[in-house]
Amino acid sequence: MGIFKDPYFLDFLGLKDGYLETDLEAAILKELELFILELGNGFTFVERQKRMIIDGEDFYLDLLFYHRKLKRLVAIELKVDKFKAKYKGQMELYLKWLDNYEKHEGENSPIGLILCAVTSNEQIELLEMHKDGIMVAEYWTELPPKKVLEAKLHQTLIEARERIARRQLRE
Repeated sequence: MGIFKDPYFLDFLGLKDGYLETDLEAAILKELELFILELGNGFTFVERQKRMIIDGEDFYLDLLFYHRKLKRLVAIELKVDKFKAKYKGQMELYLKWLDNYEKHEGENSPIGLILCAVTSNEQIELLEMHKDGIMVAEYWTELPPKKVLEAKLHQTLIEARERIARRQLRE
């Protein structure tokens, strides 16, 4: 799962406060080439608002990519708010549907990326989302002030050390 980074810096989209998921999606599509370059090498755009009919109900995945080196579909859901645990269930449903109906012979199972305005590290760790092929990353539409960025990096380091210590206690 090392193909995703966190956070994504999406300042080139030109979004300011008060935007919707559809605004984020439209801006990403407008600047698709730059967005794909931000994702990394090997990504190919497949579809926007991928329609999935499940139990007669329509569901729409925000963005669908294919990663050539990994030989798998990459589902991306965009959220303009803080990560919520319910997003995992939504992505699991989408990944299972893609695995059943869109995966071609010789391809690996799809993986998912949930891009949120703010991550919730403890929830994400407790949900063990990586085991289900789901990653969560934060996106930034502009760089925060240096002091805020330094504090965020410091807090991330502290949280990472705490997670490592908890894992070592469990082993």
